[in-house]
Amino acid sequence: MSNYTAFIPLRGGSKSIPRKNIKNIAGYPLFYWSVKAAIDSKCFDNIVISSEDDEILLIANKFFEDLIVLDKRPDKLAQDTTSTEDVVIEYLGRNTQVDNLVLIQATSPLTSKWDFIKAKEKYVNEKLDSLLTGCEFKRFIWTSSGEPKNYDPHNRPRRQDFEGDIIENGAFYFSKRSVYEKYNNRLGGKIGIHIMHEDTSFEIDEPSDWTIVEMLLKKHNEISLKEKLKNIKAIVLDVDGTLTDGGMYYSAEGEELKKFNTKDAKGIELAKKAGYEVCIITAEDSPRVHSRMKKMQISEENYFFGIKDKLPVLKKWCESKNIELNQVAYGGDDLGDLECMHYVGFSFCPCDAVYTVLSDSDYITISRAGYGAVREFCNFLLSSKIDK
Repeated sequence: MSNYTAFIPLRGGSKSIPRKNIKNIAGYPLFYWSVKAAIDSKCFDNIVISSEDDEILLIANKFFEDLIVLDKRPDKLAQDTTSTEDVVIEYLGRNTQVDNLVLIQATSPLTSKWDFIKAKEKYVNEKLDSLLTGCEFKRFIWTSSGEPKNYDPHNRPRRQDFEGDIIENGAFYFSKRSVYEKYNNRLGGKIGIHIMHEDTSFEIDEPSDWTIVEMLLKKHNEISLKEKLKNIKAIVLDVDGTLTDGGMYYSAEGEELKKFNTKDAKGIELAKKAGYEVCIITAEDSPRVHSRMKKMQISEENYFFGIKDKLPVLKKWCESKNIELNQVAYGGDDLGDLECMHYVGFSFCPCDAVYTVLSDSDYITISRAGYGAVREFCNFLLSSKIDK
């Protein structure tokens, strides 16, 4: 069988937007979106992130770990004059098992897993040598000297009847190894086009592009997340680093104190009034936490403390409430929460959670832990209920 390798070049020295490949957009580093879509598509035997920059490779590894291959390229292939083809051809020279290379641009974060799936089907079924992505472009084009290029102005077509053109959006390219070897180019031989949504015509090259794409990302992400939340019946929360800021405070007498936020308590109250079950599972076992749970009216049957292995407790609690795991939204911040987050229907975390949890969460709050992160999620959950 042919090998399909996804290849994502991430240069550290971007000029128009410094460090753009790891700059956060809609809650994640820019590269995250296209890499996540590639992983979710299950189209590729390997997903390779190539960079000369150690920090980029480190952050990529923290988010995706064993799901990707890190490729440290030499500095000479990270210059302003270096072409993407130079980088790909050098990589292919070192990796002879690659039959089909799919060049993915991190500057097109609106690419979805379905784009990869449909493009691969077209590439295979039509026996293409290479494939590019583009968007329909239904605009009338003129030359600077006043000549129409793509229509007759004396017989102006209606937009719905106008075939228009395809504008290359640069999201990704499928190419046989032989295309690079013969043409020193990503495109050659029998070329096909995968048409993408018109929103994906935006590539992030300039600061103004960033603002537009971030808005579109948030819009697309919010719509899909709200659909996922419509199945949720219960919220399960960790305490330290989720309901608290994770800090350790001591009084003059040496008593340990914890910082909770009244906004979170109000969010939980609103969720309960809306019919959601709320459960707390924490490794903590302290009078301060017990007191706070009592204040928030979390009943004993919904409060589990001193728990190191949380998943069995979560499963047992779900059984007692006749709730499926996929009907639970779980909020946590650290490694002790990961197993539960993998099993539930929806996972969320504060923006200052550990990297591994950030990468596994469906929703990342703008607020930090202990500063209203749980309230923010509850608001988002309740808004999805209104949209039903």
